[in-house]
Amino acid sequence: MNNNINPEQLKQAMRTWITGVAIITGHHEGNVHGMTANSFNSIALSPPTVLVALAQHTRTRHLVKDGGVFGVSILNKSQRKLAQRFAGQTHSDTPRFEGVETFNLETGAPLIKDAMAYLDCKVVHSFDIGDTTVFLGEVLRAEIGTDGNKPLLYFNRQWRKLAE
Repeated sequence: MNNNINPEQLKQAMRTWITGVAIITGHHEGNVHGMTANSFNSIALSPPTVLVALAQHTRTRHLVKDGGVFGVSILNKSQRKLAQRFAGQTHSDTPRFEGVETFNLETGAPLIKDAMAYLDCKVVHSFDIGDTTVFLGEVLRAEIGTDGNKPLLYFNRQWRKLAE
């Protein structure tokens, strides 16, 4: 099969897809890191399983791969600056977790305080496709946080919120 689509065409098409925003975190041997991601989905209820896709060159991907666990903090509209920071758009010279309040559930993966929801996950399968690793994580704990009806959204390279 001849694939004539180039990466920029796919990016332009995907900019029309509105997504929620989450920070994915990992830890291994005392190292922690996190990144903003919108490549995240729930894929099964039994067993409870989510999918996250992380670029292979990222520190977060390496920690999730080596540590075998990850945390998901689903952000609310008041956390846009955190989303930008963990996406590397602001404060790139500051460690991402500096001054950020976190907590842990079962796996020890850091979760961002005051997010809308939290998932604590154990990697049950992973595979590489292109320059990305897809992780399937069994959700060990799921908790609701604050501002449950005010999500931070991402659409056409801009941070958005739902209309009131």
